Amino acid sequence: MKILLATYWPVPHVGGVWPYMVQLKKKLESMGHEVDLLGNGDDYGNTFVYLVNQDRRLYKEKLLPLLKAKLNQANYPTLYANALVQYAEFQRYVFELAAAYFNLEKYDVIHTQDVISTACIDRVRPQKTALVATLHGCVAHEIKHQLTTIHKSPTSFIAQAYYNELEHIGATAAEITNVANEWLMDTLTKDFDVPKEQIRMFQYGFDIDDFKKRMKQKSNIQRPVGKKVIIFTGRLVELKGVHFLLDALSELKGIRKDWVCWIVGQGDKKAELEVQSRVLGLDKDVLFFEGRDDVPYLLSLSDIFVLPSIIENQSVALIEAQIAGVAAIVSQTGGLPEMVEHEVTGLLTPVGDTKKLCHNINLLLKSERHRDSLALNAQKFAKAHWSLETMTERLMVVYEEAIAMRGESEENEANSESS
Repeated sequence: MKILLATYWPVPHVGGVWPYMVQLKKKLESMGHEVDLLGNGDDYGNTFVYLVNQDRRLYKEKLLPLLKAKLNQANYPTLYANALVQYAEFQRYVFELAAAYFNLEKYDVIHTQDVISTACIDRVRPQKTALVATLHGCVAHEIKHQLTTIHKSPTSFIAQAYYNELEHIGATAAEITNVANEWLMDTLTKDFDVPKEQIRMFQYGFDIDDFKKRMKQKSNIQRPVGKKVIIFTGRLVELKGVHFLLDALSELKGIRKDWVCWIVGQGDKKAELEVQSRVLGLDKDVLFFEGRDDVPYLLSLSDIFVLPSIIENQSVALIEAQIAGVAAIVSQTGGLPEMVEHEVTGLLTPVGDTKKLCHNINLLLKSERHRDSLALNAQKFAKAHWSLETMTERLMVVYEEAIAMRGESEENEANSESS
């Protein structure tokens, strides 16, 4: 089978979509399938679209002038009413053209990883090619939050309506849409009118053995003597809530000083978070690391993993912490309560409640027995739950089902035309 794994998001990147695609590609290839990776390139996705494993690139500067001349403001004023919508539409058109340029005819299945790439590729895919979408979150809900912060404008309502419609289109365009939890299934069916029969639900898979090997590959980072390590790994963006963690650590410093915090990741909030840390007097207590490839080893040195997200689907960072056997404190939001059973495999804490977050961190710092119990239970849960083999087996069933559905659709269309 020839398979294309595609995403609209820039790749490679720190978030969970890229590790999912890389591990799935490796597993599918070990089963004898041919797999390509498609995504936007560079840190912000503004320069080119490319087939990653073939390093074939289509530079956006070759397409955007043509598109902007064709879709000008005089003829399409609605397109220019909101800056976010304007940017998104042109980027979508470029992604569609690039996908078509790379010749989709050779693929039996295209497996997209977000609603944007799904909507785009559905418009340009060949008649015979099946489309499967795995959604790693709700773009419309994330945009809703951003429209009250970084993208706030008098025309924000236009952007919200645009992304609500895009969520529906992207979640229904494929033959089958995969989600990882009840939260996202409920969100899609209740908020965006996605038919329940469109959706299949099963959890992520993870290469646990490879991750454990990487935990033993030491780096130049040393565990501080006489202190516990609190760690956050992930994108440094608004929705990850790292600013809440820093506020909680400021309060914690007034209670005890036997800890350090490692913040590992990249993102547009990094500089702002570093300033916040200095202002709070945490510059010697909180260390910022760039995106690193030794996260498994860093987790092996850590005592408490904290994920203070505002919105979260099924966090790969949390999966890694569970595999590593690190006690976790996570926000009670999105799909996280389906990954963590409170006081059994971790602690749940209300979104944005820095006092409660401080209390929970202090609770685990005080009790080694409590920490170890949560960590051991989480590790057992990870071993039983995050099987890459199980996920891939389920995906292969979905691929075959989608191919059959696409074939039936093609046959029905041919019969309709002939009659």
